[in-house]
Amino acid sequence: TAIMQAVKSALEQSPPELASDIAESGLVLTGGGALMKDLDKLISEETGLPVIVAEDPLSCVARGGGKAMELMDAHDIDLVTLD
Repeated sequence: TAIMQAVKSALEQSPPELASDIAESGLVLTGGGALMKDLDKLISEETGLPVIVAEDPLSCVARGGGKAMELMDAHDIDLVTLD
């Protein structure tokens, strides 16, 4: 399926240090797509990796983005700097 092709492509393009973490810890599905019936099982079967669906997958992406913005603000980090 197109979803599995995208997952495999993303895994193949992962830097070695991230690939090592993924191999050890597995994948966490987030967002609305994570709610597709048995998607976690399909990805696990196709990749051989442990896969779980995040708790409250619909809002965890927004909460994580908000947390990242807070941390960037606290450390005075600009996402984009224009000269």
